[in-house]
Amino acid sequence: YLLDKSDKYDSRDVERLQQDDKWVENYLIWRHDVVDDTLKMIDESFQWRKEYTVNDLSESVLPKWLFEIGALFLHGYDKEGYKLFWFKVKHHTRDPKQQLDKKKLVAFWLEHYAKRDHGKPLTVVFDMAETGISHIDLDFVRFIVNCFTDYYPNFLTKIVIFEMPWIMNAAFKIVKGWLGPDAISMLKFTNKSDVQEYISAEYLPPHMGGTDSFKYSYPPLVDDDFQTPLCENGPITNEDEHESKEEIDADTKETGELNEAQNLNQKKMNSIEQISKSEETDKTEVKPKNAKKALTTFKGPLLHISPAEELYFGSKETGEKKCLIVLTNVTKNVVAFKVRTTAPEKYRVKPSNSSCEPGTSLDIIVSLHGGFAASLQDRFLIMAAEMDQSSGAGVPELTQFWKDVPRTKVMEHRLRCHVIESSKPSSLTLKDNASNIPAKTNEDLHIQLTRLLQINKRLEEQMNRCLWFQQLSVVLSLLSVTVAAFCFYLAYAQSS
Repeated sequence: YLLDKSDKYDSRDVERLQQDDKWVENYLIWRHDVVDDTLKMIDESFQWRKEYTVNDLSESVLPKWLFEIGALFLHGYDKEGYKLFWFKVKHHTRDPKQQLDKKKLVAFWLEHYAKRDHGKPLTVVFDMAETGISHIDLDFVRFIVNCFTDYYPNFLTKIVIFEMPWIMNAAFKIVKGWLGPDAISMLKFTNKSDVQEYISAEYLPPHMGGTDSFKYSYPPLVDDDFQTPLCENGPITNEDEHESKEEIDADTKETGELNEAQNLNQKKMNSIEQISKSEETDKTEVKPKNAKKALTTFKGPLLHISPAEELYFGSKETGEKKCLIVLTNVTKNVVAFKVRTTAPEKYRVKPSNSSCEPGTSLDIIVSLHGGFAASLQDRFLIMAAEMDQSSGAGVPELTQFWKDVPRTKVMEHRLRCHVIESSKPSSLTLKDNASNIPAKTNEDLHIQLTRLLQINKRLEEQMNRCLWFQQLSVVLSLLSVTVAAFCFYLAYAQSS
């Protein structure tokens, strides 16, 4: 193929195929390890990628109105933890002049996601509420289907079709004809009463029977997950309103004391090692030799952020509902920052949109409110950008600053949520015990416990089957004895 068609491929795709085993594996899996079929798919996929200039697609090369209408976007997860790719059919109208741009928008979103999450599979949701015959565009639907069946291998988990109007039944019979038997099994026709079999209410909009208050907006398109800043979405509960400043100060003070105690222990443990003055005075930079994951620090060009990767919350049983993020400004200018989340209805943060003076550290308290519990799927985004010395740091100035600042000057850092079931994390969780068990060990224990529970469940099922067979055997034995006794009785009666 390369010898005959090298001019029809993007050299970047060829180079990636030669280096990325996972990409090759996905093509093979999708074509059931049949090499000839796999090669044919790669050939067609690469030609398509070059035709649509997939590697060079960006917001700047696509019409702005395509992003603004919100017909296509990524948001939320299904019950299996797969990302949802939404197609709001009511926002789509047939127009041959716009068709190429719309197809490139689909390719943009898929490539955007593939690069960010390394090709983790997607669940496609066709939201057909409030649609009619004027919204049917079989060519566009076929393109979306082909993206998953022909161009993005092993990328599709299922297609959830919500409230398809009866008038479109004939059209979707045609669509089924384009799908192979594997893809047909992925079609899930749903309505308001059964869509939650696949997607939980927290990621469904109200018109689908859910509680998700997310509203797509553009710009910015920094990350489709992080549309709403913390504390700026939804009402504050009474619990939050009555939370006193003294309580927050006490929490912060307690955490500061804990950090100081840990710093002293660290100095004793590492007395042989030389520690610089800056590391001794900056609490976010102090890291013991065997520091836990929660104690690591992300060293960005504008802010150092601790913890580096995960925020630790307790489950409903452990009750831990607050975490601390420490930001340190490592520049000579004021740095403005924002905190965003994938689940704005769950969390509150103080402060969520503020600024940090040069060379200083700032504590941010992230807390769950109401009866919400943290989820492993929840993520946080910290955005930061340098401000001019002449700029003010008030709310109006910050609002205007974020409207004007170029995306190229914004630093972004993402944090995941980690839920502790039975033991609390260290350091940066408020009101915590100083534990010496690494966070990674806790994760390993959790995985091992899950495996043990699964094994235990299988053993219970096997025991139940054994008991059932045993009971059945006893019943059959009693029945046999009864029949035999009855036969003997009849024989004895006849003989006498």
